Amino acid sequence: MLSHKQVWAAIDGLAARFGLSASGLARKAGLDPTTFNKSKRVGADGRPRWPNTESIARILDATGASMGDFMALMTASGNLPEQRSIPLIGLAEAGAGGFFDDGGFPVGSGWEEVRFPSVGDEHAYALEVSGDSMLPLYRDGDILIVSPGASIRRGDRVVAKTFNGEVMAKVLSRRTARFVELDSLNPEHDRRVLATGEIDWIARIVWASQ
Repeated sequence: MLSHKQVWAAIDGLAARFGLSASGLARKAGLDPTTFNKSKRVGADGRPRWPNTESIARILDATGASMGDFMALMTASGNLPEQRSIPLIGLAEAGAGGFFDDGGFPVGSGWEEVRFPSVGDEHAYALEVSGDSMLPLYRDGDILIVSPGASIRRGDRVVAKTFNGEVMAKVLSRRTARFVELDSLNPEHDRRVLATGEIDWIARIVWASQ
């Protein structure tokens, strides 16, 4: 299983490789210098806090390191996280019927598979990005790992499916009993405001293989 300790150790290892502190690495990537501070790794309630996908993508881009390099750093911090096969379909295909149940969990046939470290959710699945509608964060061919069982908070990157079959990757801006506000990953696209009754399900993006 992909562990909290291994991910943070890989970030520290990447910083050290370039002669930087964790704060220096964050600054190099254009992030708030406190993003990777020790105090940010555990919440006020004592629960582990994970770095978000954008932060990891930005430090890889800033240093020129690959996802393979990052995985190797996790290996150096302990055993390589256990990998398993998870279902994979294209993001554009996900709106078609037969791929998800009423709760947004993957079902049915037509899925391919991809090997990926266990993310602690047996129902996790992967969506392959097509096109440039999610630039600059996600590019054509990137793989998004989605966890339908994960809790969702404001600011999380999510995949949402409407009852009319539209599937979109967005940032959760606000969620009330009556509506959901979703910000676009691409600044050229406007915020979406959807009535709760329009949404079939929402699931959190927990990783991106870029």
